[in-house]
Amino acid sequence: MPRKTLTVRPATRRAIREIFARLDYARLGPIYCDEGGDEFWMAKRGLCQRLGMKLANALLPRLRPGGTSLYVGAGVAEIPLIAMECLDLGREVVACNLRRQEVLVLNRACAGYPIRFHHRDAGSVKDRVDHLWLVSVLNDPERFPELSVLSYGRANPATFDARKFLPQQRTVATLVDLCLSRLTEPGLVTTTVEEAVWIAEWCHRRGRPYRIDRRTFASPTVGDPICLVRIG
Repeated sequence: MPRKTLTVRPATRRAIREIFARLDYARLGPIYCDEGGDEFWMAKRGLCQRLGMKLANALLPRLRPGGTSLYVGAGVAEIPLIAMECLDLGREVVACNLRRQEVLVLNRACAGYPIRFHHRDAGSVKDRVDHLWLVSVLNDPERFPELSVLSYGRANPATFDARKFLPQQRTVATLVDLCLSRLTEPGLVTTTVEEAVWIAEWCHRRGRPYRIDRRTFASPTVGDPICLVRIG
């Protein structure tokens, strides 16, 4: 049973606020938005901190000190979580992001703290981990447009392109297998309700026991409900 009394330390909360204050939102705007990036971050920067802190407090008692986490597609919204893991629990965090410019902005803001983002494909990571962060990655509309509309129930049967869907499905299945094969058991996966079907399918095929927590948390940037999956 998680120890519900544990919360993120005040020093870590101050570090998170400092990192967010250092971020170059002018450069982040076009990375996240085709237009209206300034307005986007005016609305989201505080929300990322508040909702990120709420999830960090939920994860804190569920992660063991000194362990290792793999974050797939880690960006601004993941800063509170990664800071909690590194600063409060002394964990190693492999934070992967395919957007080089965002990685540069993030690492500049995190200078002086033991937090680093990597311009790297998460599927190439060989480390063994006890926590996998896989949030709004498998249904990314930019990378997997056909898979995304099907995942969210917005696919139009008259225009849906199954030929484009199949290679996207294979790519996602390969990424899920590569990442989950690094997970030690018992292990924890943080993902969205929409993406949890990939985790469940992987566990079913391998006969691995899993449990999805009923409680969900709001994602600050995309809005997808986040859930926790215990494997093993």
